[in-house]
Amino acid sequence: MNKPLIHPYIPILIGVISISLSAIFVKLASADAGVIALYRMLFSVLIMSPIFLLKHVSELKLITKRDWLFSSIAGIFLAFHFILWFESLNYTSVASSTVLVTLQPLFAFIGTYFFFKEKLSIKTIVAGATAIFGSFLISWGDFQVSGMALYGDMLALIACALITGYLLFGQDVRKRISLITYTMVVYSISTICLFFYVLFKGESFGPYSTMDWVCFLLLAIIPNLLGHTLFNWAIKWVSTNVISIAVLFEPIGAAILAFYIFSEKLMPSQIIGGLVVILGITIFVLDYKILKKFFIKNA
Repeated sequence: MNKPLIHPYIPILIGVISISLSAIFVKLASADAGVIALYRMLFSVLIMSPIFLLKHVSELKLITKRDWLFSSIAGIFLAFHFILWFESLNYTSVASSTVLVTLQPLFAFIGTYFFFKEKLSIKTIVAGATAIFGSFLISWGDFQVSGMALYGDMLALIACALITGYLLFGQDVRKRISLITYTMVVYSISTICLFFYVLFKGESFGPYSTMDWVCFLLLAIIPNLLGHTLFNWAIKWVSTNVISIAVLFEPIGAAILAFYIFSEKLMPSQIIGGLVVILGITIFVLDYKILKKFFIKNA
């Protein structure tokens, strides 16, 4: 495997900043969760189509049945991740939803162990546990003991499990397929899945306000094309665990934006939790043995 031109942490950082805007755009849109997810993926596919058709379409012939299967599963997982997460924002706060949906290490540590036999050091587990604890602290002051809030929290937690599955299946396929082709295939499958979901649910395909269409487009450009696509690139060089821990930065950015845009106040526990998350990530990053294991070695 060739050495990447840039350090994988750089696109991961840009990706985390990009996905922090996702919940904000969803909250600003008035459409149903399935519709928002559909147009987010559809616009992403349309934007990527020219590059794919001109330079990468021939690569479809090289995709094995196993890769088609894994890509299809990843696309379906991604579709329902968006549906459940967007729906959760109707019942709970941005802080609570983003915190729960970014608790991927809980699932990724288990998934990479069983699927890829990746061994985890005690230090890595402690770092992940610290970051997860910080994520819970962020949302502690925002959690509400009510049926609706609890329902929203559960939707976000299931969405978290789905996005981890999406990354795990992608980690396997991306080692053999180029970024553009893999992303195009997965996003297309996800779009088709969402189309039939919206059709089955009887949700409206339109018309929508200008603000809604702007939100749909921005969701496609920023979180998807600058966020998830960068993660798909990085998965070729790093473990799912690296991305899962880095994504814990998302609740911090989303909570700050929600405070200014929706007047969702930040509680002291959320501020302290943010610092704990950063501490956990720092512990992980400074573990050079893990970095040597997860990143490609110098030639």
